[in-house]
Amino acid sequence: MKKHERESLLKNFFPFFVLLEILIAIIFLQQFNSEKRTLDEKLLTQMKLCSYTMKCDGFDLDFVPSSKKIETNTLYKEHGIYSYFSVPTADDFLMKVILPSKSYEEKIYLVKRSLIMDMLIFSIFIIVIALLFSFYALKPLRKALNLNEEFVKDILHDFNTPISSMIINFKLLKKEIGGNKKISRLENNVETILTLQKNLQTFLKGIDTQKERFDLVDLLQKRILYFNELYPDIVYTIEMENVSLHTSKDAFTRIIDNILSNAGKYNVANGTVCIFLEEERLVIEDSGIGIKYPSKIFQRFYKEQDRGIGIGMHIVKKLCDELSIGIKIESKERKGTKVILDLSEVIDK
Repeated sequence: MKKHERESLLKNFFPFFVLLEILIAIIFLQQFNSEKRTLDEKLLTQMKLCSYTMKCDGFDLDFVPSSKKIETNTLYKEHGIYSYFSVPTADDFLMKVILPSKSYEEKIYLVKRSLIMDMLIFSIFIIVIALLFSFYALKPLRKALNLNEEFVKDILHDFNTPISSMIINFKLLKKEIGGNKKISRLENNVETILTLQKNLQTFLKGIDTQKERFDLVDLLQKRILYFNELYPDIVYTIEMENVSLHTSKDAFTRIIDNILSNAGKYNVANGTVCIFLEEERLVIEDSGIGIKYPSKIFQRFYKEQDRGIGIGMHIVKKLCDELSIGIKIESKERKGTKVILDLSEVIDK
């Protein structure tokens, strides 16, 4: 089950389960109060029989002076459980029948235990019903998502033939007329399409996290050469000594590509992108237009500009989570953006 399907399942399950549990708790609370009243009535009846027959197993007896303030045949619960009854042969005294507090607490405990056991059984039943309801509610959503994913997969598959044809024809063209800037730009555009295709494949299929060792500066220099062709007016600089990483090179490259692509795409004219290392944190800082709501940048399909489809940074976050790389965004509008990658878990030490 995919993450968004789990989220939908939980969001259906918990409200339904909690509401039913609250309803069951109210019913059982009323049942407990009813059982308690029944127990009190039963105790009063037993005390009354005790006063008549003097067979008082479990009860203590006492005699107190009669008073108009004392109400007979009533169960009192102040400083113990007791009741007063008239004594036929002694009008000046009342018989006080007392149930030890410990005995009363034990009887209440038995009532509680019985109801709690019943409530647990009902709760298990509610869990099953809530799960069945949630899966039933999830079914049309899963069907729609599967149709959507199949549609995107078909499009991605159909992209392969024209992209492969373009790459082959560019190579043939370069052999015939030689390389020039226009052909290089067209080749870079094809590379951009391939990057988007890989992002969509990652979004649909998941991430290959097979680890390997590679040089960080070497990788950054190669990716900067590529983005220099796309954004020739942007100045890219690397201010760091080389370090070796041990992680998925393909996944890490896609992280860097998405960040550098945004740094170039949303930069100002003749802007800069500076890459440097602070301890074990890789910082990519640009002089671009900035982000209005940095906290939303990792949300799927969120975008603040008309360009793009809004999944690039969502995929970056997904890749970072898979590779155990912490990521933080610091940005202000018209002040630029700083992306900070915590490489402490992937630096080859």
